Amino acid sequence: MAENKKVSSVSFFHSRLTSIVSIALVLFLLGLIFLMGLLGNKLSVYVKENISFSIVLKDNQKEADIKTMQKSLNALPFIKSTEYISKEQAAKELEEELGENPETFLGFNPLQASIEVKLYSDYANPDSLQLIEKKIKNYTSVSDLLYRKDMMQMVNDNMRRVSLILLTLAVVLMAISFVLISNTIRLLIYSKRFLIHTMKLVGATPAFIRRPFVRYNVVSGIFASILAILLLTGALYYLQNELSGFIQLLDLNALLVVYAGVLIMGILLSVAATVLAVNKYLRMGVDKLYYI
Repeated sequence: MAENKKVSSVSFFHSRLTSIVSIALVLFLLGLIFLMGLLGNKLSVYVKENISFSIVLKDNQKEADIKTMQKSLNALPFIKSTEYISKEQAAKELEEELGENPETFLGFNPLQASIEVKLYSDYANPDSLQLIEKKIKNYTSVSDLLYRKDMMQMVNDNMRRVSLILLTLAVVLMAISFVLISNTIRLLIYSKRFLIHTMKLVGATPAFIRRPFVRYNVVSGIFASILAILLLTGALYYLQNELSGFIQLLDLNALLVVYAGVLIMGILLSVAATVLAVNKYLRMGVDKLYYI
């Protein structure tokens, strides 16, 4: 008798462990999609805020006027940073790229002084840039405004496309996650189908019957979520070792949001799957219980 009880306990432990591991793997994949979404958003912000455009200044501008203009530009809400590049500095940079100073064969410096401007990511799109261009050209010191419109458009189009793909993957994976978790929990509840029927016969309400199953699987969902979070942390640690600076794209708050999302999804999916599985046996007649 004691041996049968021991075997039953071991079988129960194995079934619960299998359930937790199965749910954890599904939540791990779901967490990876969340992380990819956040990383894509951070990468989009990083790329947009590092695409600069040049405000070409007119010749013979006084340094005091240029500093005043630069200070005025820095005060604008859409500008993240500015950097003044003098004619001499521009010639030096061109010499480093070409290996020859343009003054050597031209006899004069053909380059103009400029201010390199970087925008906040919310304004780094073609529509906003048209308005920004008009505003900046109102400055009397501005000769021209140079930037890659095609690059801005390409970055925005690619980021929009990636976001759509990630959203689609998240929805599909969430549906797959629910099906897998539901099947895992249904297998656990399957062995209790006659107990559910007996409780129903003695007058137990559906809510009373569901409660212990929900509580049991919520605990399993929490353990599975913790395991999934540990797997995600391990994956991030590996990526940080392989790709130096990778972790800088994620701040602590974003990471906590992903971890909280995994925990909440683990609990919600477990509760929903448990309720559906128990309801299935609550509606089922005793004859059908022998043939499923």
